[in-house]
Amino acid sequence: MSTRVLVVGAGGREHALAWGLARSSLVDEVVCAPGNPGMASIAECTPVSVTDAAAVVDLAAKLDTDLVVVGPEDPLVAGIVDALEGAGRLAFGPTAAAARLEGSKAWMKEVLVAAGVPTARFATFHAGRETEAFAFLDTLPGLYVVKTDGLAAGKGVVVTESITDARDAVRAYLSGAAFGDAGRTCVIEEGLTGPEISVFALCDGRRAQVLATAQDHKRAFDGDTGPNTGGIGAYSPVPFVGTDVVDEMMERAIRPTLAELDRRGANYRGVLYCGLMLTPEGPKVLEYNVRFGDPECQVLVPRLTSDLFVHLSESASGDLETPIEFSATSCVGVVLAAEGYPPAPDRKGDVITGIDRAGQYEGVVVFHSGTAHDDQGRVVTNGGRVLTVTAVGADVARARDRAYAAATEISWPGVHYRRDIGAQALS
Repeated sequence: MSTRVLVVGAGGREHALAWGLARSSLVDEVVCAPGNPGMASIAECTPVSVTDAAAVVDLAAKLDTDLVVVGPEDPLVAGIVDALEGAGRLAFGPTAAAARLEGSKAWMKEVLVAAGVPTARFATFHAGRETEAFAFLDTLPGLYVVKTDGLAAGKGVVVTESITDARDAVRAYLSGAAFGDAGRTCVIEEGLTGPEISVFALCDGRRAQVLATAQDHKRAFDGDTGPNTGGIGAYSPVPFVGTDVVDEMMERAIRPTLAELDRRGANYRGVLYCGLMLTPEGPKVLEYNVRFGDPECQVLVPRLTSDLFVHLSESASGDLETPIEFSATSCVGVVLAAEGYPPAPDRKGDVITGIDRAGQYEGVVVFHSGTAHDDQGRVVTNGGRVLTVTAVGADVARARDRAYAAATEISWPGVHYRRDIGAQALS
């Protein structure tokens, strides 16, 4: 009997997961829904929407899948894992009750407080409560963070030193003008300072195993300037974060969070993405995400030396046993974005050249995010973040050099990317 895995999603994260699963000696076939041109080179792609849970369940039944891996947060929050499990399918990712950890930032902060997890001082405000929100802003020391409660595709966060900009964000969120219902409840936090990193752990409801550390780059332009993006580059591991910090966050954050979720009837199985700030007072949790990050997933999977299929299957079945192993190499990922990103550009359909040449560099893999095929079968731009050029190397410096060398091979009108991904690790 053959082993068949269905990967749900169409971005760079899902491309990396499909690539990692296809490398498993235990996997005979990978199918992606809906997939993208890059994924089509390693897997069968079928045009099923990630938000159509019934269609995904039907596809899993038709394929008789051994595992369904759900990549994006939206279907997880909407309960796609519940639907798959209800149909008797093994699915990697949290149920809707557990995925609320990302679906509601206000609820996440409640969980953190109940679990005793170190985090920033905060307050939650609902539509019509602008006056109270402004009063809370006045109590903060001068760095303000305003977040939508609901999902906003990674764009629902304003970090500013301007009280005027913070108030404008509150008005736009609570009125629904910025993100509709997702922002009509907002969370205001005291801004923290220090390096921001991510720790990823696989969870089986009772236990957690560390995957790796990574550092994302959110701002669009060099020197951490410009607007926030969904992630414009990343590297792993983070060399200035020792095992002591990781162990501390496992004990003070991830394990207490799992216990608190279980107490609330939300047994958590899947990957838990813990965003941390290394403050002068010690590490504090900024956020949890209930899926692999994008582009962090693209720099984690190439370093994995143990079997991704085994780990995801054990997590989904509630029985993590096999040790997770990574190479001693570093991996750097540079996101190539379309002109005008962010916000998402109006212009699409530009022909991309040089992907194959870039992929021939030693240690390089090019993961697709916002690409499509045109009517002539050419790969064209189809989103804001178009490609992630990743490279492994003995250290961050060498991986970085490879990634940037490969990136220069790729071109389309208006392509742009940061030139300083991983620079903080070198300093």
